[in-house]
Amino acid sequence: MQIELLCRTASTVAKVTLGAGESVTCEVGSMVAMSPQVVVETTSKSRGGGMMAGIRRVFSGENFFLNHFTSRVAGGEVYLAPSQLADVYHHALRGGSVVVQGSSWLASSAGIEIDTTFAGIGNALFSGESMFWVKCTGTGDLLFNSFGAIYPVDVDGSYVVDTGHIVAFEETLSFQMTKASTSFIGSFLGGEGLVCRFNGRGRIWVQSHQPDAFGRTVGPLLLPRD
Repeated sequence: MQIELLCRTASTVAKVTLGAGESVTCEVGSMVAMSPQVVVETTSKSRGGGMMAGIRRVFSGENFFLNHFTSRVAGGEVYLAPSQLADVYHHALRGGSVVVQGSSWLASSAGIEIDTTFAGIGNALFSGESMFWVKCTGTGDLLFNSFGAIYPVDVDGSYVVDTGHIVAFEETLSFQMTKASTSFIGSFLGGEGLVCRFNGRGRIWVQSHQPDAFGRTVGPLLLPRD
């Protein structure tokens, strides 16, 4: 499988070139175009998961169904893109797990299992994220998307990310909610409020913008509907 990211970073499209018999599993509705030699199968199953895995994906903000694109010949192409204007990141997963925020998983190769993990009620309530995240485990190629540009941060110890800017992180890291400043009053008056403090050793992927803040900025400027 070969992956090329086009039109970065605001309107990224992933061009996936498959070998004969090779497959890529994608979020429903993410296909932009494909070669006629590529066939698609829609199912609730990912590698190692069945109907219950599909139900768990719904809680994380993903679809119950997955699309599996398989090329009958070498060189079959599939173009993939997220539903909103966004960047796409390609990560080669070599064992272990990457935890992706709900609705940010885009596609993965056949060697990766897509499931759901529980973030914890406290972390979900205070971070503004869902209680459930997408957990990607195995070996292969992983594509996830963001709102705004994505950039990786390698952590060895501790690192702080503003809530709403987390796209994905390696499962070797843990995080907890904390205040941005030395006091809660200073944190909220400074506009930062609560942040996520990651601990351990691993990689975080951060998005440069967040949908909620964009909506609060643009919303008041929109004309009312008739």
